[in-house]
Amino acid sequence: MTYVIAQPCVDIKDKACIEECPVDCIYEGPRKMYIHPDECVDCGACEPVCPVEAVFYESDLPDSLRDYRTADREVFVELGSPGSSRNHPVLAADHAVVEAEPLSSNA
Repeated sequence: MTYVIAQPCVDIKDKACIEECPVDCIYEGPRKMYIHPDECVDCGACEPVCPVEAVFYESDLPDSLRDYRTADREVFVELGSPGSSRNHPVLAADHAVVEAEPLSSNA
């Protein structure tokens, strides 16, 4: 199990979660932050600091947001596991689930 960043993060990207993550497993995409499932140590530090409540423990993810579990896994298929998001550039593209979201006025 791991944590997942879901739809409330799309076009918000507050980044408070990055500051709290002790293993630097949260990567920035063009419209959303992503937790690398193989690098996350399930500490939960990111969850309480998210101002839009977008972070969920994988088993607690509401059914309406289940596609975000897939997004957080599949976005790393080509990238692999860099081992740390520190100093990693913004991901080249968001997952199709995120790209399908209408643009927010916050974007």
